Amino acid sequence: MASRDVLLDTGPIVATLNAGDQWHARCVGLWDTFLDRCLTTEAVVTEACHLVGRGRASAALPLEFLLAAGIPILGLEVGLQRQAAKLMNRYAQVPMDYADAGLVALADALDVTSVFTTDRRGFGTYRRARGAAFEIVPPG
Repeated sequence: MASRDVLLDTGPIVATLNAGDQWHARCVGLWDTFLDRCLTTEAVVTEACHLVGRGRASAALPLEFLLAAGIPILGLEVGLQRQAAKLMNRYAQVPMDYADAGLVALADALDVTSVFTTDRRGFGTYRRARGAAFEIVPPG
């Protein structure tokens, strides 16, 4: 099994589960490459469940998808939650929500440099602890 070296954000989950989403085809086409490499956080799952549920689909669909795919869903320990709060304050103008802040904090903790996201503006702005930019998937 490949190492878990790609953070999974909300957008690709929602896009995959919604054929009408503008990102649907691009995200679905990337799962073969990234499925075994992704990991995510509970906050991302919460956000995805909320968004999918608002669209009249079952709110459980994102969780069921991630569980069936075997994508690890991590909770943040207190130190990472504190780091997430600092990040949210630092990037308040972007703005940065808790799901994104948790992913950036986790990236620092696990030394992960790539993120599977549709949020190019946010993750194009966010920096890891030593100022390094994220590699955004899908590119371009």
